Amino acid sequence: MEVGIMPNSHNEAEIALRGTKTLARKQVRSKLTGTVETVIRLMCVDDHALLLEGVKVQVGLDPEIEFVAGFPTADNLRENVAQFRPDVITLDVDMPGPDVFEAASQLHKDFQMVRFALLTAHVRESLLAAAYRSNASGYFSKGDEMSEIIAAIKRVARSPAGSFVMTPQVRAKCAPTGISVGTGASRRSSRASVVSGTLIGRLTARELEVLRLIGAGQSRIEIAQALSRSPKTIDGHQERIMKKLGIESRATLIRFAIC
Repeated sequence: MEVGIMPNSHNEAEIALRGTKTLARKQVRSKLTGTVETVIRLMCVDDHALLLEGVKVQVGLDPEIEFVAGFPTADNLRENVAQFRPDVITLDVDMPGPDVFEAASQLHKDFQMVRFALLTAHVRESLLAAAYRSNASGYFSKGDEMSEIIAAIKRVARSPAGSFVMTPQVRAKCAPTGISVGTGASRRSSRASVVSGTLIGRLTARELEVLRLIGAGQSRIEIAQALSRSPKTIDGHQERIMKKLGIESRATLIRFAIC
């Protein structure tokens, strides 16, 4: 049985993704549910070749997922998505090339039927909040077992729209107590619940971006250049961030941004 993807004349990028021919979709009976599922097409973007190879090998053992492509940077992400037609994309947070959160946010605008998750060695609240704001469908830790990451990819692909999936180490460190994530709640309610359950929820999008760059080790001058703002403007953002988070020194702010 072939599963086609219906066109949307209002989005040229999505039309490019679907192409002029119907994509023949493989199907398999899930060992977990016993139901017939469409095989998930996975693309991985990560500059660590060993991780890409590890994901490819693990996926090769699971008939429910097909590894369709892997790339070391988010350069040409739009063109690669249009060519390989993935259902799910994993993106490393820290790699050469364009800012991954900007790339992810644009990806969501261009290809709304494609879901993506951040896969990273860095698990901290500022990055988790940035993932929400970029409309990611999940946040995975490289410290988790590969089997747990593969299971999370399946949940991203098959959960209702708006769900947000975390692997165990991310949930343990960042998920607020009592909040269930990835259960199918609307994105608006699930995002509000998780982000408002942290101090990060008090920050504006620009303040969050400044905090993320501080956590990446950038100086006020470097942040100003990255955001095309003056150092004085960055100082103002930093002061407001510290006030909202109840932080009294830049050294403490740096530790908070990194952790």
